[in-house]
Amino acid sequence: MKIKTTWYMLKESFKNLWRNRLMSLASMSSVAATLLILGLVFILIVNISSLSEGMEDQFESIQIYLEDGLTKAEVESIGNDMYTIDGVDQIVFESKTEAMENMKTQLGDYGYLLDGLESNPLPMSFVVYLKDISKSEEVYEKLKEYEGVEDIKYYKDTIDKIIKISNYVKNTGFGVILVLIFISVFIIGNTIKIAIASRKREIGIMKYVGATNWFIRWPFLIEGTLLGFLGAAISIVIVYFTYKYTYDIVTRDFYAIVAVYVKPLDVIMDDIVYLFLVLGSGIGAFGSIISLRKYLRV
Repeated sequence: MKIKTTWYMLKESFKNLWRNRLMSLASMSSVAATLLILGLVFILIVNISSLSEGMEDQFESIQIYLEDGLTKAEVESIGNDMYTIDGVDQIVFESKTEAMENMKTQLGDYGYLLDGLESNPLPMSFVVYLKDISKSEEVYEKLKEYEGVEDIKYYKDTIDKIIKISNYVKNTGFGVILVLIFISVFIIGNTIKIAIASRKREIGIMKYVGATNWFIRWPFLIEGTLLGFLGAAISIVIVYFTYKYTYDIVTRDFYAIVAVYVKPLDVIMDDIVYLFLVLGSGIGAFGSIISLRKYLRV
């Protein structure tokens, strides 16, 4: 394609955008809204996954508390037998004395309060480390069958909630995104249709003097792509400043709790910029193609 022809097509595309600026604004807004929802879903999924991976170290173990009165031989037998369970990687025994020392360490400056106890009320326990967190349910069910086990500390509810939230965000978010993509394509298609109608006479003359079909189509295709691209650019700016503001609040006020699992701004934006620009331009181009096929019979 010659430079002069390319310049003509770009000029015509921008001219159409300005002629139908209200519809163009509606098209860009719909694309921006679609990608904002996509960005929200993407950010939530990435950070929930990061949280799940970060907390997996805490959830990859099951602690089994033993009944008082078990003999040393019985405790050793239980420990050896647990190694036969599929999915168990390592087992660490914690005596009553070790449990008390660990409790004092957790209490920090208030650990001295435990010194006044007449006897040690903490039970012996085994900490069972898993090879794969996905096998935690199977291991848990088998551990419940052991005699001499008083209680089992297991984070099943927490794990299930994290997985449930992640799946809910994915399914709901993608459902909303599909609806918004349809709306965006529809609005961009109408914008192109209006542009075609406003130039109907001009298009007829161009066809009469020998203009090829694609020479006539290209400005409209570029226009749709530009609408999608500009909508994507708007959404990128909004996502950038919104996430930056949120990230600053989280890292400043909640660092010790969850901030360590929150993805930094640069990591999020690297993916979002490429994703948004490609999707935005694709939505715009697709909307144009539909209108060109339906309304521009050349």
